[in-house]
Amino acid sequence: MRNLIAPLVLGLAGTAAAAPHPFNVMDLVMLDRVGDQVLSPDERTVAVQLRQTDYEANKGRTSIWTVPMAGGKPTRLTDAAISASSPSWSVDGKSVYFLASRDDVSQLWRVDAAGGEEQLVGGFALDIGNYKLSPDGKAVAFSVELFVDCAGDAAPIACTKQRLDAMEADKANGMLYTEGFVRHWDSWMDGRRSQLMIAALDEDGTLGEPRLLSKGINGDIPSKPFGDASEYAFSPDGSTIYFSVRNLSAGEPWSTNFDIYAVPSDGSAEPKNLTASNPAWDAYPLPSRDGKTLYYLAMARPGMESDRFAIKAMHLDTGETREVAGDWDRSAGPLKESVDGKTLYTTTDDNGQHPLFAISVANGKVQRIVSGGQVSGFDVGAKSLLVSRNDLRRPADLYRSDLRGGGLRQISQFNAARMKEIRTGEYEFFTFTGAEGATVQGYVVKPVGFRSGRSYPVAFIIHGGPENAMGNDFHYRWNPQTYAGQGFAVVTINFHGSTGYGQAFTDSIAQDWGGKPLEDLKLGWAAALKKYPFLDGERACALGASYGGYMINWIAGNWNEPWKCLVSHDGVFDTRAMGYETEELWFTEWENGGTVYDNPDAYEKFNPVNFVKNWKVPMLIVQGDKDFRIPTVQGLAAFNAAQRRGIPSELLVFQDENHWVLKPHNSVQWHNTVNAWLQRWTVSDKAE
Repeated sequence: MRNLIAPLVLGLAGTAAAAPHPFNVMDLVMLDRVGDQVLSPDERTVAVQLRQTDYEANKGRTSIWTVPMAGGKPTRLTDAAISASSPSWSVDGKSVYFLASRDDVSQLWRVDAAGGEEQLVGGFALDIGNYKLSPDGKAVAFSVELFVDCAGDAAPIACTKQRLDAMEADKANGMLYTEGFVRHWDSWMDGRRSQLMIAALDEDGTLGEPRLLSKGINGDIPSKPFGDASEYAFSPDGSTIYFSVRNLSAGEPWSTNFDIYAVPSDGSAEPKNLTASNPAWDAYPLPSRDGKTLYYLAMARPGMESDRFAIKAMHLDTGETREVAGDWDRSAGPLKESVDGKTLYTTTDDNGQHPLFAISVANGKVQRIVSGGQVSGFDVGAKSLLVSRNDLRRPADLYRSDLRGGGLRQISQFNAARMKEIRTGEYEFFTFTGAEGATVQGYVVKPVGFRSGRSYPVAFIIHGGPENAMGNDFHYRWNPQTYAGQGFAVVTINFHGSTGYGQAFTDSIAQDWGGKPLEDLKLGWAAALKKYPFLDGERACALGASYGGYMINWIAGNWNEPWKCLVSHDGVFDTRAMGYETEELWFTEWENGGTVYDNPDAYEKFNPVNFVKNWKVPMLIVQGDKDFRIPTVQGLAAFNAAQRRGIPSELLVFQDENHWVLKPHNSVQWHNTVNAWLQRWTVSDKAE
């Protein structure tokens, strides 16, 4: 076993090099990352979360900054040592609220917008997961992990803390489960649920005694593992809170049936289900500013996590519901409303981009107002828009525009000094005729230092999801520029199943994992070789993660001729076993048209394990041992298959990573291992 030492350890403090250099993994991990951003009430200032890498400590540290909307020097509001996150403005705009840890417990804090010492607002015994201020600024709704039976206790936080302390003191640590989930993403379930509470802000500015709002709800608010405060909202008068939660009676491991509830913010009544008639996913409630309408997103098909999110408008007096922009063939993201109530704003994938859209409430007309890359976040004021935007060559920064996207202007320069000393590769999108005659899109990234007339080795990247896309964005795990900086050209294809090309295109991968997507990859590779003569088809490796890792395992037995090497990261090796081993069973059951026992042929039709006899290409397998989505046994089995076949193969295991590689040092090791593998088989004199 080898523990690879990073050969690219340079610029650890993020200082500029003496001369511009090709983009590398140390650049990737050391860049500052723009997070949540919110406009001040007077629209003159932005409060923004910024993540900066502490390489020695092997983690990112977040802090809250302010940036003038007119542009100018940013100001740090919080000490980086406390890792502040999730900024919100007070109603009067004089202070900023945020979350940060004290004694290893996440609590709510406040700091003057002009600067000063951070002040503790809420000091509970358990973590505040996320929060939202009431419209009048006199109360805070927030989520806390509570044991289900403690939720009915007079003091649910104290009850839960006592139970946790007892569990820690107990020398026996076995967990007895009577229903799923038993584990999810990267955590074993311990009986707690994320519950919604509310507390008033007392005259001294601290939180009073909290009240439970989600009475009788045995579910997580917000959802796990990635839910946030966008899953609940106050009514404009503060009297009601709307939230979405999974309906557990449908069977949590195999259900996508989320419903939206309404509950009085004083806790005087139990939550009321507003969307019980829809057995699919209802999410992201947004009450209109006049309090008459509840906007939200809704899917139509139970069990499908990548169905189209339609925009719904519910009349709160009558319960009557209509769809806004019913002819728009895109899946909307969380919504925000204009101050005049006439327009909704949202982002979504769209032909390789992730733009910001404006949608007329009256007639459903949709307009793309900020495009050219990925809009990763936004806020809406009375006169202006705040946008966080990035693309394939630039990390995210903040921009401002008018309410229609006009006059777009960059207002922050968080990585300007670093980026001046970094060279990246140019990129170009292209289309070709794919499976069933459909138009399919991909892109090519040229290597840094590209010279016309030369040929270059190729990294052929296959995206995961599979209902996802490789778009015009700056990624911190699968960034094409890390390969371009190593002298590789990059090719990627948004095959059937990808998002941003219409719902029918996304749907088409179900029960066809190794069919149309593989045909698209073949046709896209041929089209790229024909269009771009600098691609060296004799020196190419294919690599991917999750579904992309599945496709690598499938390619190994069904299309291995073009490739000098393969890289499979957290990839599905045995689809039949995956149908029982994964945690979110709704995913495998939708993708295969039922359960393993009801529809076994579908699980075997495109099962990589059945084609191991055809494997011959050198393969690197990467596995996160805390990955419960695609468990470790899948990666071990793929490695054993390659070893047993006598194929040159390596296994890289991260015991402390999940489906993603997140820690800075692990990211460096991952990139160096993958790059060394690519170079071994395509560049070095030792290529076999």
